[in-house]
Order: sequence, then structure tokens, then C-alpha cells
Amino acid sequence: MTFELIAQARTLQGTGASRRLRRAGTVPGIVYGGEAAAQAIEVDHNDLLLKLKKEAFHSSIISLVVDGKKEAVLLRDYQTHAYKPLVLHIDFQRVDATHELHIKVPLHFVNEEAAPGVKLNGGLVNHVLTEVDVHCLAADLPAFIEVDLSALNVGESIHLSQLKLPKGVKLVAHAADDVVVGIVGKGGAAADATESAAAE
Repeated sequence: MTFELIAQARTLQGTGASRRLRRAGTVPGIVYGGEAAAQAIEVDHNDLLLKLKKEAFHSSIISLVVDGKKEAVLLRDYQTHAYKPLVLHIDFQRVDATHELHIKVPLHFVNEEAAPGVKLNGGLVNHVLTEVDVHCLAADLPAFIEVDLSALNVGESIHLSQLKLPKGVKLVAHAADDVVVGIVGKGGAAADATESAAAE
């Protein structure tokens, strides 16, 4: 999915200027990285809020158009109001096509209802992780990584090392091969089911 965001260069900075921008319906932000200097920008609040609600916006290359000039960026950070649907500030990082990105990508779990542990044995799916850290070139960045549960039974789980990664995508090294998702029995933990299965 491709996203385009229209922005304008921002000359006035500081708390007072940012407050005025928000009252006018725009969000102050910054673009940094690459060989160019960091640039203060402002974007339309409502357009940005709609895009932030889309999961893919958080892990996609965004075409940011600043005063008519396009550049490829990643969303790096944003601040929202504590209880109002308001975006207060946003940060973008320029993307270099020749350098690997380090970014979190969401996991999409499929075939949960078809998993034997759920369908036949009444187990419950336990999502341990919902996103993973990866590194890849911008051209290889996936919007999400799919995790297929169709073969999982009660007491079984999928670990990081078992994820099927798209071409060119590598997991950021972890000290342990963490569990991503598992199926537990309704009456107890996955370990109990594993032990009973071993006894049989």
C-alpha cells in the first residue's frame, strides 16, 4: 500500500507557534535523516489522523510532499493528546534506498479458527507478540508478516525462528527464540497440554 502525505515547510517554531498551528487544524512535525538537514513541517490534522488509523501507515514507505517536493520517509514517532483524538506532533525519517531500515512490522495471524487446537480441542489462541523488529531495504519492506496457525494443536506454539519472512527481510537478532503465538487449553497452560501429550 502506498501513502502520500502533503506537508508545508514550517518556519515558526516553539510552543506558542505549535499551539497556533494546532488551533488552525495542522500538526507540527519534523523530517530528519539522510544527507539533508532536519526540516520542520506542518501537515493537515484530519488527513493525518485518518492515515494513522491504518495499520499499514506505521510500517510503509510514505511519499511525503513538502511544498511540492517528494521524498520517501518512514513514520518514526508521534504524540497524541491524553484523551482527545488529537495528534500533537509527528516525526518522519528520510529513507535511503541503499541502506537497510530497522523497523517494527505487524504480525497478521491467519487460520486461527481452523487450527486443530481451537477447532477440535477447544483451545484458546494466546498472542504473545503482535509485531517484530526487522531489517531490510526499503524496496523489500512488507506491510505485515503473516503467521499461519492452521497446523497448531493445544500446547504447541510458533517461535520467532519459525516465521516465514518475505524475501530480503531479516529479523533483528534476539537473545532468545521467543514464542510468537501458541494455543493453550481452556483449563490450564500450554505446558500442561505438552506434558500430557508427551505422556501419551
